[in-house]
Amino acid sequence: MKTGYLIDMDGVIYRENQLIPGAVEFVSALSATGTPFLFLTNNSAPTPEDLAVRLKHMGIHNVSPRHFYTSALNTADFLSETDPSCTVFVVGEGGLLAALNERKIANDSIKPRYVVVGEGSVSMERLAKAHECIERGARLLATNPDNWCPVSSEKTRPGSGATVAFLEASTGRRAYYLGKPNSYMFHRARRKLADITHTEPKQVVMIGDTMETDIRGAFEAGMQSYLVLSGSTRFEDLSDYVYQPTRLLQSVAELTEEIKTGLPSDGKAAEIFPGKSSDSHKSGHRHQTDIFAFHKPRPRPAMTK
Repeated sequence: MKTGYLIDMDGVIYRENQLIPGAVEFVSALSATGTPFLFLTNNSAPTPEDLAVRLKHMGIHNVSPRHFYTSALNTADFLSETDPSCTVFVVGEGGLLAALNERKIANDSIKPRYVVVGEGSVSMERLAKAHECIERGARLLATNPDNWCPVSSEKTRPGSGATVAFLEASTGRRAYYLGKPNSYMFHRARRKLADITHTEPKQVVMIGDTMETDIRGAFEAGMQSYLVLSGSTRFEDLSDYVYQPTRLLQSVAELTEEIKTGLPSDGKAAEIFPGKSSDSHKSGHRHQTDIFAFHKPRPRPAMTK
């Protein structure tokens, strides 16, 4: 039986709307050999259809919406499994709304059971409404822990973690974070991979560029992980982490021949954007930590006059 792959997108397949060299050949090899694969992303804003179209415009044509699993879909799966009759107030965009609607999870702006936060532009009016819902007893749920996400080598955007941090501060309540590195996303993705292929892969490998989400999540879910250096992690950063990837690659291009032949690659480094820094290394934590996840709600800061 074949190895299945869970593949992060930004930093692994493309950066700044530019494909990583060798990414097209890598995905083509997966399709040509019937290798099970699933793109795994923390971005809750796009739908799988949106992502399939985006890759098509970039030159990757042999993928369909079923090859994508987003944090929005993961959130919908979580709620439908743990609380199928619940209602939600959503702070987020199309992909999250579509995923919840597909699972028949109703929107409720009066007394929802959950406030669900994802990526996207947000107004102060909607944040105030979410705050009100939480004070009335709604639980706070985040699609992923990303405080910010890279847009280019010199630009970032706020992530759902930043929006949730606002609501945590204003209400004194702690959120529960889904998405990577939460093991629930990895286990559900593995199940989805088996559903696509109608068989359980011999093993599942996570390919990602971020230690805090991709590699940590795979480690905690008991999966192998391949870290590529074409994205946000530099080689010298590895010593900062107590967990380590199973394998280190310059890019996914190193796996193409291996997938085609079934034999280990020779380990040659693939060229990646020569002369470009692999990351802007924005200061500040990119991901919300889980150190307070099981603590009692924190007190709200004192109000000042």
